[in-house]
Amino acid sequence: MERRLVGILGATGMVGQRFIQLLHNHPWFEIAWLAASDRSAGKTYGEACKWKLDTPLPAKIAAMKVQPNVPELCEGDLPKIIFAALDADIARELEPKFSAAGCAVISNSSAFRMVKDVPLVVPEVNAGHLELVETQSWRRESGGFIVTNPNCSAIGLVLALKPLEERFGIESMFVSTMQAISGAGYPGVPSLDILGNVVPFIKNEEEKMQEEVGKLLGRSRGDHIELLDAKVSAHCNRVPVEDGHTECVSIKFKKKATREEILAAWSEFHPLRGQNLPTAPEHPVEFDAAVDRPQPRLDRMRGHGMAATVGRLRECSLLDWKFVVLSHNTIRGAAGAAVLNAEILARTGRLAKLGVPTGESQAVLA
Repeated sequence: MERRLVGILGATGMVGQRFIQLLHNHPWFEIAWLAASDRSAGKTYGEACKWKLDTPLPAKIAAMKVQPNVPELCEGDLPKIIFAALDADIARELEPKFSAAGCAVISNSSAFRMVKDVPLVVPEVNAGHLELVETQSWRRESGGFIVTNPNCSAIGLVLALKPLEERFGIESMFVSTMQAISGAGYPGVPSLDILGNVVPFIKNEEEKMQEEVGKLLGRSRGDHIELLDAKVSAHCNRVPVEDGHTECVSIKFKKKATREEILAAWSEFHPLRGQNLPTAPEHPVEFDAAVDRPQPRLDRMRGHGMAATVGRLRECSLLDWKFVVLSHNTIRGAAGAAVLNAEILARTGRLAKLGVPTGESQAVLA
């Protein structure tokens, strides 16, 4: 695979730092451009960023100059692949500017997730939805496009749900989350609010989960996604855990399923096998049979932080079955998800014609 230059928008935040950690020495991508808000622009990254991860800040990255977060003010050549780690309100303004400049914007923001012609993608679940980029006006006019990854709590959930939905269909589902404080960014939740406590509210989180699951598990209809016909009820809670979102799921299927059939669905789920994507976990869904697993401290780094761990599968007296799913919220649930989206875009050839308008008459579905 040809090594491509990439940029990171919102590079100084926690998700931006994860992008740097995951992309440093990546075999397909090379960080060539960093951008952040006005208070950071013009400084070196080492001066602008309060590095919070458990690996050292690479010296080469620390010495890079932080650019303004608008394409027209970029010094030098703007990379055509942009990883975006922006708050939704800022993303709504800035991401279209980069796609209009001919860039592939691979976004972690919620701003465009539910827009009709923007794919919301987890490659193991719905890589076929990437065909939507060919219908975007940016693609026709500049060659650029926007692709999003889901909410951090939705990603681990749909990894566990996809093989079940394929085999048994989903009629309804109840999920209650216990979400890590790192999901709130830095500095996140004040210590006096979260230590020894559970906060039973995360702004817009329940709505995002309920909407995004329907789009992720929906069917592609050319220029739009037909949402999954299933009822989803979510309760979202912030808990005093550093990393790793835990979710308790009860589910009702359209077809009856045995325990053995459910376990087989998870163990045989390898939709990206043979693609040789650097960030893809070998086993996207791992089942742990121990009575007290998964646990964030012990299981969040499975598959280098990219796998979902499921456990405690048992019959549900209200619906059909219930289980627990865990995933790393800032790796699989944020930066790692976007990097994997970039890898599948590269593998399927959708990064080959950036900056080249397709034109109205040539905009065909891949």
